[in-house]
Amino acid sequence: MPMMNTKRAAVGGKLAAMTLVIAGVAALALAQPAQAYVGPGAGLTAIGTVLALLAALGLAIVGFVWYPIRRLRRRLKADAGAQGAPGADNRR
Repeated sequence: MPMMNTKRAAVGGKLAAMTLVIAGVAALALAQPAQAYVGPGAGLTAIGTVLALLAALGLAIVGFVWYPIRRLRRRLKADAGAQGAPGADNRR
């Protein structure tokens, strides 16, 4: 019987997601034009915020991907240097 609860939860999650998507599309479709003015200060602040967010996300991805690769390369290079050194004890 535990399998039945898992299926029910999956169906409920899909239903909730579909409801959220339909509500979002309806909200976008029924929106009226704002007729608002965004001054240069607010506009530059918004652009700067978006650029800072994108830069932070990019650096986070680089940090999570590049540094482990860099550490692995250093370890492999150190292991290769230790194995090739004359008189080195290659037993582990």
